[in-house]
Amino acid sequence: MDLLELQQIIRLLKEEGLTEITVWNADKRITVRRDGRVRPSIPGGEQASYTAEAAENDSVDVITAPLLGTFYSRPSPEDEPFVTEGDEVSPGDTVCIIDAMKVMNEIKSESPGRIKKVLVEDGDPVQYGQPLLLLERT
Repeated sequence: MDLLELQQIIRLLKEEGLTEITVWNADKRITVRRDGRVRPSIPGGEQASYTAEAAENDSVDVITAPLLGTFYSRPSPEDEPFVTEGDEVSPGDTVCIIDAMKVMNEIKSESPGRIKKVLVEDGDPVQYGQPLLLLERT
């Protein structure tokens, strides 16, 4: 894979608003990932105040929706939530699922910390970049 191909992949990642993309051709495979700790500004409402709090506090990250879909806090209705406020998480721990066209996408923590606040309800529709959880880094 040459530099031009890599630049095209990065451009596609940005244009489509993706946080990760994997491309392969025969025996070559590359994964390009953007930092998922985007701190978008959403006007009005409770989520905006939590986002502003995180922007002012360097020890708080906002875990955002990497895609459009339906937020689920648990793997199935009868199971316990992946995380609740006050839970400790490690990098790679699943914190929720976003259902996009019946594909269940696990959203994972990228840094260690404690769940400070869950900002959306189970079954709520979410937009790309929408704040889902506040994570207080430890």
